Amino acid sequence: MKFLDGSWKKDTCAWEELLKEENLGKTVSIEGAVHSIRDMGEIVFLILRKKEGIFQAVCEQNGDAPSLEGFREGMFLRATGVLTKEDRAPHGRELRLTGTDVLSKPDKPLPLAIDKWKLDTSLEAKLNMRPIALRNIRERARFKIQEGLVRAFRDYLYQEGFTEIHTPKIGARGAEGGANMFKLSYFHKPAVLAQSPQFYKQMMVGVFDRVFETGPVFRAEKHNTKRHLNEYTSLDFEMGYIDSFEEIMDMETGFLKYALKLLKNDYGKELSILKIDLPDAEKIPAVRFDEAKELAAQKYQRRIRNPYDLEPEEESLIGRYFKEEYDADFVFVTHYPSKKRPFYAMDDPKDPRFTLSFDLLFHGLEVTTGGQRIHDYRMLMEKIHARGMETEGMEQYLDAFRYGMPPHGGLGIGLERLTMQLLGEDNVREACLFPRDMNRLEP
Repeated sequence: MKFLDGSWKKDTCAWEELLKEENLGKTVSIEGAVHSIRDMGEIVFLILRKKEGIFQAVCEQNGDAPSLEGFREGMFLRATGVLTKEDRAPHGRELRLTGTDVLSKPDKPLPLAIDKWKLDTSLEAKLNMRPIALRNIRERARFKIQEGLVRAFRDYLYQEGFTEIHTPKIGARGAEGGANMFKLSYFHKPAVLAQSPQFYKQMMVGVFDRVFETGPVFRAEKHNTKRHLNEYTSLDFEMGYIDSFEEIMDMETGFLKYALKLLKNDYGKELSILKIDLPDAEKIPAVRFDEAKELAAQKYQRRIRNPYDLEPEEESLIGRYFKEEYDADFVFVTHYPSKKRPFYAMDDPKDPRFTLSFDLLFHGLEVTTGGQRIHDYRMLMEKIHARGMETEGMEQYLDAFRYGMPPHGGLGIGLERLTMQLLGEDNVREACLFPRDMNRLEP
């Protein structure tokens, strides 16, 4: 009988071992995919791709060299050879091949030239062949950056005393109501896909004080724009015992500062590959909704058409205004009209036409929505009735308030939008592994 203790050792070298000085001159083995092959006649360069990057192997075409006949891009193999120093090679190392073991062969040539620095094809073609397109070094670097953002979100909130939760994505009703819900039959009962974890994270504030979640949310919006997805990843948190909704904004500012520092320290290679200049989040200006609209209208001679919401062009102009006037990459727009915020948003006691809520704009695009919530049961019921809403399906949510809740607030960050703006892309699908929009359900 065999017992496993959670430890094992492979005969192949880890990436960090390939870079150690003491391993130069030794025979080592590495595993990877054939990223490209350059046949120079007497010498063949075999570029291997691993999760950390590319590594160069060299095969001298003489009697002792292993045969590379039939080798092509897309093969996965184990390569053995002598590790040598070569300043012209990536990472200053190369492997002088003495043997290869083929792990798998592609049935046909790759449909995309993934070894090129930039994929010379349309976004639709990349999305249609996403598992292959992502093998390109630049394409996959985008999602290492995205990994860093999620990692920073988790690390920072754990550090700030938050508890991570995982909430259902199938429910009896949506948190925000309206028509933008995907409806389905759940064992012959009506159900919807979650628009957000809003109800659950609020209820859990009464349990854990501070909670967060990263997970998918669904919006049945018939948008066909470069900024909308019908399924996206939301970075959510909710925190109790707040004195002001500005505490939520401060917490997000702290997260952004932490995230940018983490990206600089741990993702420098990807930042360099994508030529990303990190934004500045040290101090983020905050401006009231109505004031922001006026500032943009006056400076850029644009008539205010919708007094209750920000149009995409207005978001862009507000971002431009604060970049030009204050060199700010981010700006909080606060006190959104109550008419355009969900029923649980806390109205401003000084002027109930507005709420104690905010959006965060990053380079002129909304990436976050948040604010203070109503925590008093009677006040919550009054607002529900004032809006002519039904409470069916919200009984358990309302019970949490019936039996007492602390003052609280929170936010939701659109991960793909945040990534898109950080990368400087103009289409959110570039920042989503497998986008779901009005026309795409595959791959």
